[in-house]
Amino acid sequence: MAGTLQPQQLMDSAVVDPDGNKIGKVGNVYLADTTREPEWITVKTGLFGSKESFVPLSGANVDNDGIHVNVAKDQVSEAPRIDADGHLSSTESAELYRHYGLPMPRTAPDANAGRSNQDRAAGRGKQDTAAGRGKMDTAAGRGTHGRGERSMADAGSGTRGEEMIRSEERLHVGTEQVETGHVRLRKYVVTEEQQVTVPVSHEEVRLEREPITEARGGTGRAELGEQEQDVVLHAEKPVISKETVPVERARLNTETVTEEQTVTGEVRKEQFDVQDDAGKRKH
Repeated sequence: MAGTLQPQQLMDSAVVDPDGNKIGKVGNVYLADTTREPEWITVKTGLFGSKESFVPLSGANVDNDGIHVNVAKDQVSEAPRIDADGHLSSTESAELYRHYGLPMPRTAPDANAGRSNQDRAAGRGKQDTAAGRGKMDTAAGRGTHGRGERSMADAGSGTRGEEMIRSEERLHVGTEQVETGHVRLRKYVVTEEQQVTVPVSHEEVRLEREPITEARGGTGRAELGEQEQDVVLHAEKPVISKETVPVERARLNTETVTEEQTVTGEVRKEQFDVQDDAGKRKH
């Protein structure tokens, strides 16, 4: 891969496909036995990173935002499900290369040929040179060494025993958007009674009398007889009419409120227990 880094520098890095889609985070790093360089990574996908898929590092490069690989997110999701149990067999490796359309690398003869199943079960010779890959343990942060290899720290320190790596699970907690309910805004019609006071006027009859004198034209003679006169009276009365007018506008908005919740999960971890042939524990 371009700009090769140490396996420890790849752990927990974000993995991004060529379109910029985030695939997940690095769970484990698998090294090529021939070059001791990172060749495969497992990517934690699914809810809380519960699944791990193998992703090739061929042509990948590392940037500030993570590891950019040359395979699409959909390819990773559809990759063969292989347990990340510490080593890839040659069959598993070939299946992954076929899935991603990559050529199989040339490898040395199988160094495990001739070893018994008991040796493999005891964790010795954990180097599949046909597959050419070893696992970078998450907790210890070290690649799995072959039988003849010694680190610089062990150089000159005498005979070294077989390695056993202790692993443990870690909680990775994320969030997902879920539907919690519906809120509806509706309007409906209610009838209420209103009282309004309005001024009204009406006409009334008032009889006005005025004495007639000579000074006011009372010189003629009057005749006795009956006479009628009608006066039309008017009055105002309240008239009710109604109109519909807009008085208020309402809408529903949502706002995000952040709160803290405590989640609990069980994790497992391995412990070392050293005993001699007599069953006596050693520390």
